[in-house]
Parts: sequence; C-alpha cells; structure tokens
Amino acid sequence: MNKIIDPWGTELYKDYEKLIKEFGLEVFNKKLFPEPNRLMRRGVVFAGRDLKRISDCIKNKKEYYVLTGIMPSGEKLHFGNRSVIENVKYFQDHGAKTYVLVADLEALATRGISLEEARKRAFDFHIPAYIALGLDIKKTIFYFQSQNKEVVHHSYLFSRKITLNEFKAIYGNASPSRIMAATTQIADILFPQFKKRIPGIIPVGIDQDPHMRLTRDVVSRTKKMGFIMPSSIYHKFTPSLDGSIKMSKSSPESMIELPDDPKKTCKKLSNAFTGGRNTLKEQKKLGGIPQKCIIFELYKQHLIEDDKELNKIFNECKSGKLMCGECKQMACSLITKFMNDFEKKIEKARKDIDKIKIIEW
Repeated sequence: MNKIIDPWGTELYKDYEKLIKEFGLEVFNKKLFPEPNRLMRRGVVFAGRDLKRISDCIKNKKEYYVLTGIMPSGEKLHFGNRSVIENVKYFQDHGAKTYVLVADLEALATRGISLEEARKRAFDFHIPAYIALGLDIKKTIFYFQSQNKEVVHHSYLFSRKITLNEFKAIYGNASPSRIMAATTQIADILFPQFKKRIPGIIPVGIDQDPHMRLTRDVVSRTKKMGFIMPSSIYHKFTPSLDGSIKMSKSSPESMIELPDDPKKTCKKLSNAFTGGRNTLKEQKKLGGIPQKCIIFELYKQHLIEDDKELNKIFNECKSGKLMCGECKQMACSLITKFMNDFEKKIEKARKDIDKIKIIEW
C-alpha cells in the first residue's frame, strides 16, 4: 500500500527517485537555469514540474511570478524553511514578480490560531524573518488570506471542481478544515494570474506537493478560465540532527531553529549523527563517510557557499585527515556567525516593516 505524502505530517519517503517516478515529476536539470544557486548546484533541488516554461521566461525576460507562503503558527522557523526562501530569492533575482501570502485562514482552520494572533505573529516575526533570509523588501508583495477577497471567492469556485474521493486520495483525510485550507491554497497559487495569465513557479518541500497536484487538476478542469498550469520546484529536506529524514518540531533537540542561541545550537551539533568510524584510529585509517554525515549535509545545504571549500572538506573527511570533533567545531563557528547575522537582519527588517508592500482590500 502506498504511503500518503501530505503537508500536515504523515510519513515521508526517503527514496527521492521513487518519488519522482510515483508522482510524475521531472528530474531537475540545473542547466536549464542561469547562475544556479547553491541548492540547485548540489542536487538539493531534485525535481520539479514544467520547469522549461520558467527557464524560457528567465532567458527571454518574459513576465512570470514566484509565490510562497507563511504559516504564522510557530514563534520560530527552522533551516528547512530557509531552503524555500533561497529558491524564492533565486527567481526574484531573475525577474520574477514575488508574492508571499500569510496563511491566516489556514492557521485558523487547521491550528485554531485567531486571525488577530496570526497577524501579530506575522508582523512581529515571520515577515521580518523572511526578509532577513534574503527577500528584497522592495520587490516582495505580501497579503493575508483573510483580507484577499479574490482568493476567498475563487477558493469557493474551485471547490466545485474537486470530488471528495479525489481529495481523500491525495491527502488521506477529508476533514472540513483540511478541505477549506486546501481549496484556499489553490486560489493562492493562482492568485497572481487573476488579472493577467502569466506563468508562475512555486518552490516547496515535497510534503507540499499535494497542493500542487490538486491545483494542477483544477486548472485542467477550468480550461475556459485560461489559467497557465503552475510550475513547481522541489528541494530535499534538511535532515534531523539525529539522522532521520526531516527536521521536526516534535523533536526540538534534533532540529536547528531560527533564531536560536548559538551556544544551544552548538550543543545540538555536538550530538549530531556523523559518518565517523567507531574509533579515532579506525577513522584515520579508513576515513569518514561524509555521505552519511549530518554535519556535512548542513555544510552542503546551508553553511558553506563555496563549492571548492565543500569539496575539500569532503575529501579530507574521506581520507581520514579531518576528524568529526574538528568538523563539529567548524560547524559551530559557522552556525554562530549565521545566527548572529540573522538576528541583526531581523531587527533591521522590523525597523523597516512600514516599507513592505501589502495588498489590502
């Protein structure tokens, strides 16, 4: 029996190749995109849908958009959220109109957070954090689901194009709150096309693919409305520090939160799963296994930008020249610098909060 991948946290596949085949995804080809970012270059971005359309927009300077969302439920983010923002930033830097929705209706429906509290959390932390992670405050348009009447109206319209059995097949559960959240997501994904039909791309983790599949089904059933099928791009999860596939808020000691006390984070790193051998002598003789090492994965996904530097660490680990303790100390230094810089950028973004562009109705 196939496992269900859903954005609310059921079990997730570890076999990305199987995911590509099972969900009809395209293998990501970095040659399609000019100046691929770190995640694209290193295979962290592994798949997508209709990527050629977006590649053509970039190369021919055609109009297109990129969209992502904020779930204003927690008080912190984690490194996995950063991957989404980095890919949004890539497309923003390559000409995309950039939209960020605050999913306050979804937070109300699925997590019981009031609209007032969701708005407060968004302005106090989430919007400044997204800007601190790299989004250009001058080029990013924000909106709240609850204040976007067009999104609300279209979500009801799109709900007529979905069957209950289809919803259960995609999400595994058809509770009213999930149905409301999912139909609103469809309207969000297509919102930038309401006034003008232009291509768009949605960077997500693979756990959000159900929203993309349902949206594409709705587009195919509303051909008279002329929507362009939305493209998507998928990145691998930032693994948990204990070696499991995904950082999870249910296991705080195995995840890196943003922001967090650097000393606390370094302590977590000191206990992280590595590709080290059983003894120092054995590691010097046989070398480590960076392919299995969570510290190296953090370098690859987040902490080291220079490919030559990353390759040097890989080779020194495999040759037995670099020991796990030394590697963790280096990771601690890098994460401390990142956390300190992140805090400063958040504070600056909070001071500039009046400069953000918010669509109001």
